[in-house]
Amino acid sequence: MKVRVGFIGTGRIAVRHMEKLAKIEDTRLVSVCDVHKKEAERVARTFATNCYTDYREMLEKEKLEAVYICLPPFAHGEQEIMAAEKKINLFIEKPLALNLKKAYQINEAIEKNSIISSVGYVYRYSDIVNKVKKELEKRKTALILGYYFCPLRPVYWWRNKNESGGQIVEQTTHIFDLARYLVGEVNEVYGQRSQGLMEEVENYDLDDTSCVNLHFENGAIGSISSACILSHGRDWGINLIGKGFKIDLLLSSHLLKITNGKKEEVKMTIDPYQSENDLFIKAIKENNPEIIKSPYSDALKTLKLTLAATTSLEKGKVIKLTDNQ
Repeated sequence: MKVRVGFIGTGRIAVRHMEKLAKIEDTRLVSVCDVHKKEAERVARTFATNCYTDYREMLEKEKLEAVYICLPPFAHGEQEIMAAEKKINLFIEKPLALNLKKAYQINEAIEKNSIISSVGYVYRYSDIVNKVKKELEKRKTALILGYYFCPLRPVYWWRNKNESGGQIVEQTTHIFDLARYLVGEVNEVYGQRSQGLMEEVENYDLDDTSCVNLHFENGAIGSISSACILSHGRDWGINLIGKGFKIDLLLSSHLLKITNGKKEEVKMTIDPYQSENDLFIKAIKENNPEIIKSPYSDALKTLKLTLAATTSLEKGKVIKLTDNQ
């Protein structure tokens, strides 16, 4: 029996997931929904699915085992809750939301209805990332340096912090998530930022650059830098340093370098996007949420971290991550 899947949102990342699902034998893409009718119709024609402009209608009419939520950050909320209440398993693209209150409501609906959830922190499914994770099981990280540098994305909502959450929340969140995945939980952040270099860009209110210092519960320290002011080219990754070793995760180059008395280079050989989709469908078919590497409840901790970092940038002070933040 095939897993029947629907999509809410038909943008670039949604289409990428649809392409991966098309390679999974036990999956059937049933329907797509987007408030932009022409875009929804175009994608529906490409993938031969039913088409909607109202997610409520789609969730009511279609019999779905899973729904992918691929929406801009500001649009998350009621779609997830309605799907959860209908016992439909959820794949949700990051970030989860723009505030913790909404994310906690969604998490409560997911847990109350005992559905499987997966969040699109795709690098958790990368072979080179998981090789690093295994390496660090026998070593203690003392310092982590992360970065995400790129041009401004040509999407209207991305340059508005009220709609995207800013670069840290929407994009560099991948690096913050890997900091947690590889090193551990963060209990304190302090950030600084620069602004004013993009005055010619209409409706732009982001930080041009930022640097966020992290203190981990296990005593490690770190720093994650972001910039969205390049004219071309993109570069993102993580450096990890401990006693006698240095690890360079060059994510934009799909390359891992390990130096610990000898040097080793490893290229990424699997498609992490395919892997995260394969495991989501497998988890549904086997009713086995344990194989999901980024369930909603865990991704919520990354949202909490990035929102704390953003608050520190805005207030110019150290923010402690507590349960009631």
